[in-house]
Amino acid sequence: MKTETIESIHEFSGTILIPVFETNAKSLVPIEFGGVRVASKVFYGKKDTHYLVEKYDSMHVFIGIGKDTDYKNLKTIFRRIATKQKDIFAKKVALFIPDDFTDLQIEAAASGLSLGTYNLGHFKKNDIHPFMKDDFMLSILSKKDFTLPFERGLKIAKAQLETFRLVDLPPNVVTPEYLSNWARESGKTYGFSTEIFGREAATKAGLEAFLSVGRGSDKEPQFIIMKYVPENTNSKTKHVGLVGKGITFDTGGLNIKTAGMLHMKSDMAGGAAVLGAMQLISDLKLTVKVTAIVPACENSVDSKAFLPSDVIGSYGGHSIEIIDTDAEGRLILADGLSYLIKNFKPETVVDIATLTGSSVGTFGYECGALFTNNNEISKLLQQSGDSVGERLWQLPLWDAYKSDIESEIADVKNYSGKPVAGAISAAKFLEYFTDDHKAWAHLDVAGVAFGDDEFAKTKHGTAFGVHLLTKFIENL
Repeated sequence: MKTETIESIHEFSGTILIPVFETNAKSLVPIEFGGVRVASKVFYGKKDTHYLVEKYDSMHVFIGIGKDTDYKNLKTIFRRIATKQKDIFAKKVALFIPDDFTDLQIEAAASGLSLGTYNLGHFKKNDIHPFMKDDFMLSILSKKDFTLPFERGLKIAKAQLETFRLVDLPPNVVTPEYLSNWARESGKTYGFSTEIFGREAATKAGLEAFLSVGRGSDKEPQFIIMKYVPENTNSKTKHVGLVGKGITFDTGGLNIKTAGMLHMKSDMAGGAAVLGAMQLISDLKLTVKVTAIVPACENSVDSKAFLPSDVIGSYGGHSIEIIDTDAEGRLILADGLSYLIKNFKPETVVDIATLTGSSVGTFGYECGALFTNNNEISKLLQQSGDSVGERLWQLPLWDAYKSDIESEIADVKNYSGKPVAGAISAAKFLEYFTDDHKAWAHLDVAGVAFGDDEFAKTKHGTAFGVHLLTKFIENL
């Protein structure tokens, strides 16, 4: 796909996308563009509506964006047009930019159009969306040059599309090795380095909690370490650490799941978000140093699987009593956090995981749960999320919950056994392995990383966290 900027449509013939701010259904003034008029009784720019008029050898697509639409809504509106009006992209396409559009609105529109090309039928014969063809030309109709925000929007969407794919592909395709290979290839393409620990290297490193989870699977665990270093670094260059849960499939282990296992290919959505964020951070060439870890393994069942009541070690040197083998995500994150903090010493650390059903019980499918003892980090993460439509809400990390993870036989236990406050006790467990880091945050995104929407008939990946993490790092 290529872009060009044009100032006039006098010689243009094809499809013209025309965003329209909402007026009033009773307005006497019709919507007008390039000699084409639409009466307000028919269309007046109401959000989530559009109207097609074929005239002057062009298809005019009037797109209602409401009175004061936000980033997420605008992105969804343009994604809907690209998805559900695919045929109109078969011709040349021009996007009209209203005079009062901001760079962020252009970014959202570009990102939405690109996301609209996604098709969940990875194993079906599908025609490629015209927008994705190399020779497709999108003309940006504007008096100003908006190439930079438009291209930024495309880069955001490109990283999110990759994340969609990682989460939606089946677990016999997206194995730990698949994720490590993806990281290597992406690093070569976008400019970050990659180091992979297989079972032997992870054993030598002492990543016992991570290895314990993967013991029941024939798929070799992969401890993925990625490093992005911007050009012209100096002593003032900030350093952020990311950790993402990469359970490529979760049976629950010997505490096998009795419901919901069908969707457990999505249990690596936190890891996928970190992988997508690393692509985007590198693609945007941010000026912040980023070190990211995705511990990737499969929680399966066989004679080698770890047992309830086992006591295992960890990279941080703490012993862990296993109460529930289905509370495995926090085990691999514990080793990921300990390894990251001890060896790379980032100033700010964020982990992201589809960790608990408890967070879904609290927030449903509207936002992710945020845990941190750093008020500045909390505000910045929430503001960053709000600005791109990936919302977070903070829950407490009070020491009153510390007893939930106390063990009589080991330093700590991996599950409280209580039917309440599960997301909080999981966060307290992770906090135990952060070595009292002063700028750590945990994001539990179980309710927002994989779900239902208008763009598919079944649950699918949302890429929640890719843009959020990137925006947060950019705003530091």
